[in-house]
Amino acid sequence: MPGYGFSGKPATTGWGPERMASAWAELMSRLGYTRYVAQGGDWGAFVVDQMGLQAPTGLLAVHTNMPAVVPADVNDAAQAGHAPPPGLAEDERRAYDQLLRTFGQVEYARYMAARPQTLYGIADSPVGLAAWLLDHNDADDQPAAAVLEALDRAAGAEGELTRDEILDNITLYWLTNTGVSASRLYWEYRGGFFNAKGVTIPVAVTVFPGEQYEAPRSWTERAYPNLIHYNRVAKGGHFAAWEQPQLLAEELRAAFRSLRAGQRGEGPG
Repeated sequence: MPGYGFSGKPATTGWGPERMASAWAELMSRLGYTRYVAQGGDWGAFVVDQMGLQAPTGLLAVHTNMPAVVPADVNDAAQAGHAPPPGLAEDERRAYDQLLRTFGQVEYARYMAARPQTLYGIADSPVGLAAWLLDHNDADDQPAAAVLEALDRAAGAEGELTRDEILDNITLYWLTNTGVSASRLYWEYRGGFFNAKGVTIPVAVTVFPGEQYEAPRSWTERAYPNLIHYNRVAKGGHFAAWEQPQLLAEELRAAFRSLRAGQRGEGPG
C-alpha cells in the first residue's frame, strides 16, 4: 500500500483506503487483467472492502481475514463500553467481548490518527521503531501474541514465526523509512473499523482464532449478502498471511474455486 514497504510515500493528503482501492483497480487494468480477485487483512481488509463498494470492472470477488460485519447497535455499544444488546447468540456474545477488549486497547491507533507526523522516534531510532511495532498495548498479547511468542524462538515449525522474521519485518520498515508514512493511514481514514460497509459483490471470509474479534457467521451473512465462502480455521491470528501463509493460501483456493470454472484461457486474469 502507498506509504508501506517499497511502495512510494504519498506526497499529498488523500491516500485513504478509498483511493487505494481505486489505485489497485487501476493497477490491475494497466497490467492487462480483465478478471481478478482481491485479498486483504488489517488495513488491506479496509481496502478490499472499498474495492467491493466501488465494484470496478473485472473484480470478481474479494477475500478478507478481518471482516467488517458488526451490526450498528453492537458496534455502538462496544465502542461506548456498554453492556451488549439483548438477544445475542453465544458466538455473537463472544465476539462482543472481543470487541470490548479491542476498543479498549487502541491508544496507539488514536495517536497515529491524531498526530502521525510527530512520531519522530520511530524514524530516528531503530530501537524506537522496534518498540513501537512490538508494543501495540495489546491486552493479553492480542492480536500480537504470535509476534511476542516469536521473540524467543530461533527456529519454528510451519506457521510459527521466528525472531529473525520479526527482525526482518522491523528492518523493512527501517530501511525504507516508512514508520511515519505508514502511520498516516490512521489519520486519513475517518470511517468505522469493524462495522458493515454495504459490500454486495461476492465476498469470501476466513475467521482466524487470534483475530481482533472472531466474526460470527450470522453477522457475516448479514454484512455480505453475496457470501461465497465462510470458514473458521483452527490456528493463526491477526497477521494471517505472515503467520499461516500455507493455510491462508489453501483458504483462497477454496474460496475462489467456484469462480475459476470456465475462466481459463481467456487472458492474463
